[in-house]
Amino acid sequence: MTTALPAALRFERRALTHPDAVRLIDEVQAEYVALYGGPDSAPIDDTEFAGDAGRFYVGYLGDEPVAMGAWRRLARAPSGQPEPCAEVKRMYVAAAYRRRGLARQVLALLERAAAAAGTRSLVLETGLRQPEAMRLYESCGYRPIPNYGHYRDSGLSRCFGKTLGPADTP
Repeated sequence: MTTALPAALRFERRALTHPDAVRLIDEVQAEYVALYGGPDSAPIDDTEFAGDAGRFYVGYLGDEPVAMGAWRRLARAPSGQPEPCAEVKRMYVAAAYRRRGLARQVLALLERAAAAAGTRSLVLETGLRQPEAMRLYESCGYRPIPNYGHYRDSGLSRCFGKTLGPADTP
């Protein structure tokens, strides 16, 4: 039995307002409503991903937008995380395309892009009702950290952090 290799995503840097980004954001927000009873309420805006402030990417298989992910610089790193620090946001793979290694490709791109921009660590938040996401992050070297920022007092959130090293740079 042979195991098929995951398809390689083609990434494009996009604005939050790009139609492909909007579609994927709407999909992930619908999943949050189903899992948690409401959308992600963390403040986020397009300027956080412009210039050197961060990056927002959409991943395509052919012409189909199937995944997304972003990072944004933080003014101050959560306790114990090296500066400069950035936060992973909007990690998502469309349901029909899961279990193909695409989320791992998105995360690897975000790590490389953030490291290339001088970021020393990444942090992120995911929910307790997303065990697959938690397993992915831990398998990629992220370790649990205290909840921070918008999610500091959320009992349904789990936060993770990772120090980026030379292997994460292009």
